[in-house]
Amino acid sequence: MDYLAKLKHPVYALTGMIADEMGVRAYAVGGVVRDIFLNRSSKDIDIVVVGSGIELATAVARAISPKIQVNTYKNFGTAQFTFQDAVVEFVGARRESYNPDSRKPVVEDGTLEDDQNRRDFTINALAISLNSDTKGNLIDSFGGMTDIENKIIRTPLDPNITFSDDPLRMMRAVRFASQLNFTIWDETFQAIQENAERLDIISRERIVDEFNKILLSPVPSRGIILLEKSGLLEKFLPELLTLKGVETIEGRGHKDNYYHTLEVVDKIRMTTDNIWLIWAALLHDIAKPKTKRYSSNVGWTFHGHEVVGVKMAEKIFKSLKMPINEKLKYVKKLISLHLRPIALVEDEITDSAVRRLLFDAGDDIDNLMLLCEADVTSKNQKKVAQYLENFAKVRVKLKEIEEKDRLRNWQPPVDGELIMRTFGLPPSRKVGIIKTAIREAILDGIIENTPEAAIKLMMEEGERLGLKEVGIEK
Repeated sequence: MDYLAKLKHPVYALTGMIADEMGVRAYAVGGVVRDIFLNRSSKDIDIVVVGSGIELATAVARAISPKIQVNTYKNFGTAQFTFQDAVVEFVGARRESYNPDSRKPVVEDGTLEDDQNRRDFTINALAISLNSDTKGNLIDSFGGMTDIENKIIRTPLDPNITFSDDPLRMMRAVRFASQLNFTIWDETFQAIQENAERLDIISRERIVDEFNKILLSPVPSRGIILLEKSGLLEKFLPELLTLKGVETIEGRGHKDNYYHTLEVVDKIRMTTDNIWLIWAALLHDIAKPKTKRYSSNVGWTFHGHEVVGVKMAEKIFKSLKMPINEKLKYVKKLISLHLRPIALVEDEITDSAVRRLLFDAGDDIDNLMLLCEADVTSKNQKKVAQYLENFAKVRVKLKEIEEKDRLRNWQPPVDGELIMRTFGLPPSRKVGIIKTAIREAILDGIIENTPEAAIKLMMEEGERLGLKEVGIEK
């Protein structure tokens, strides 16, 4: 069967023709081949050349257009360029050997068989010939097609060698199992467990890159549970495991916050592909073990877990070398606010409370509500329905207040500069007192959200503090 017909991109036919002219063998390999049998789209094109990948890449790029820029990596014998929205990478067939303390291989020229031997999994070791005499032939040296049919993740060679050589492949095994809903072969999974310690030589950035792909898989909990059972999770995110388990005192227990968190993550993933919102879901209860207390009067409490959770989130981001910027700020905000809408539905939904929530959440209010709705995981379906009904009421109230008061990303109509000019003040505590009084009065609905009302209150507060007007711009 001519499998090349399933590869629609024009670069394949052109590469085959030029490979014939140059007298080298060329093959489409890896994920792009795997994905045609899984009915998945793929924009990354990998081509293996039994010869110089750089020379073939350069020749193909010139045949397309002299304007195409070819990026070459001579140390690895690879080259790549972008053509018709696809990144096309050429690599010379190679064999690899590893130093036990590094995942950087020693690379030598090799055959197609050598190149397939070094692949991580059988489903990624498939190749399709591009040369005219064997055009479209499928090379499946390790039973990758059978593993696709049986939904199996398995290494081509001894998994202990595969994972010891490149421990990141253990994360990739879990990632593919989670993304594709495949099962990791028993022998392969056992090797992951036996080699989990080797993950220590992998950079945190590369681990997080794979973990983020797991979080973005259709049901992230599948991958997270595999990470837990394999011993990989404790190597980079042990804080998540501290959520596990139920403690019982006087016959009263609390929910297992680990499985609750996984359920929240799965639910939030159904609504979004925003990786930072998913991280907020993953960490929203991360401080519950540290704040857990038991009282005979009220049972189990986790008071302040949202405050402690914000601090823990920052430490986790730093330890994982994740971005310490607006992304972290966003995650911390959602963690700190995730109890506020719940408190609203448990008490009377007042305009004042809604104004304050809008003021604090700003443009992230919609994502906060998604998180809070996902956070309802009770087995009591009547209770779940009641909470979701109450959240719907909060959403209606949020819309009403937003339309009336325009408080999303709101700033009070009187700022510190105006207060200082009016009363001839330097930056000081009194300026802050007046600003706070104006903000709180507007949020509580005591005065209208207008410059006139705000300035009037500014003058009243200034008089109360013994200040005299020296000039005002109206």
